[in-house]
Amino acid sequence: MAITGRSALLAALGSIPVGVFAPGWTGMLAVNAPLALAILCDYACAAPVRKLQFTRSGDTSVRLGDRADVGLTVTNPSNRRLRAQLRDAWPPSSWPADAEQAASRHQVTIPAGERTRLTTVLRPTRRGDRHTDRVTVRSYGPLGLAARQGRHEVPWAVRVLPPFTSRKHLPSRLARLRELDGRTSVLTRGEGTEFDSLRAYVPGDDTRSIDWRATARQGNVAVRTWRPERDRHVLIVLDTGRTSAGRVGDVPRLDAAMDAALLLAALASRAGDRVDLLAYDRRVRAQVQGRAAGELLPALVNAMAPLEPSLVETDARGLSAAALTHAPRRSLIVLLTGLDTAATEEGLLPVLPRLTQRHTVLVASVADPRIAHMAKGRGDIDAVYESAAAGQTQQQRRLTAEKLMRHGATVVDAAPDALAPDLADAYLELKAAGRL
Repeated sequence: MAITGRSALLAALGSIPVGVFAPGWTGMLAVNAPLALAILCDYACAAPVRKLQFTRSGDTSVRLGDRADVGLTVTNPSNRRLRAQLRDAWPPSSWPADAEQAASRHQVTIPAGERTRLTTVLRPTRRGDRHTDRVTVRSYGPLGLAARQGRHEVPWAVRVLPPFTSRKHLPSRLARLRELDGRTSVLTRGEGTEFDSLRAYVPGDDTRSIDWRATARQGNVAVRTWRPERDRHVLIVLDTGRTSAGRVGDVPRLDAAMDAALLLAALASRAGDRVDLLAYDRRVRAQVQGRAAGELLPALVNAMAPLEPSLVETDARGLSAAALTHAPRRSLIVLLTGLDTAATEEGLLPVLPRLTQRHTVLVASVADPRIAHMAKGRGDIDAVYESAAAGQTQQQRRLTAEKLMRHGATVVDAAPDALAPDLADAYLELKAAGRL
């Protein structure tokens, strides 16, 4: 039984005449006995909570930042009208701060034998699976003095997918890809190393592209045209170890790496390449293999959604072995990891030659823009010390990147907002240079 504020108010009002005219037990009983009887009658008239029936429907997935509508159908099989307050409980990260109370609570009135449908609007603030908690119902009597309360398990889950904010960069990169592929009119021929067709020579063409045999057969100067290689294998490796848990701005490094991976996957699939995903720290956390172009992005976002950084040091040898297993033939291996000096020199550098010997390796890392801001700081002693520390950090990252490049890797080190387009540009440059 739950006593409402109305009962407390009536008891407080009744105590005033008792204190004035009849102080003592007799006066208290004269006021509280009828009130207690009214509370018991109101409780008895309230619709039972245990007999209520619930079913769910609605969204099962949503992109981070969007809304998800989850329906809850409540059926009242009893012969009493249900007047109730209902709380549809979800984890706190299902709403922005201070929005949970308004979004999860519902006032319902359901006649006997009827049903109603409620909608709980979720606006998740984190990736992953959000599972509903219990549905709590407080059924009030007709006088509003007392209520029955009970809980029901009504399971449902909503998967919160990565937002893919870098999608806005895809059209410009696809235009660049079409230029490389020779599908649009450009002043220079499309670059690449895979023969496409022959055409007539025009002034300005590279004389090295002249096909002398075709020229002899046709009697006119003919040149070869090229296009970027197709049907190459791109393996995207997400490092989910300790360094991926560091927050840059409001998001972990892992989330920025995921966004860059999605843009690269969308671009590479449009270019005709096969894209796979591997997430690893000390074991395989997620993998996507052998998906067609139309199925790739949905498979990637579903695989990435529940990933969380593991607070352990990444096993670089295990990561290298897993990458080589998933890429048996020559491939482009895109490793999204950190450029911390100690972790890179002790972990990645010793195993990097095994990867670069057989594959083209592209290492991408999320840089903290606050470091660049601190490096420019002046004005007081604290700012000068922060500037010196930031400059030392930047120098260490540059030296680490140079070491990786000396071992044959291409390195992209950019802030979260710039990482995705920079990584896509690096892929296009490799493709234009015929290094895939």
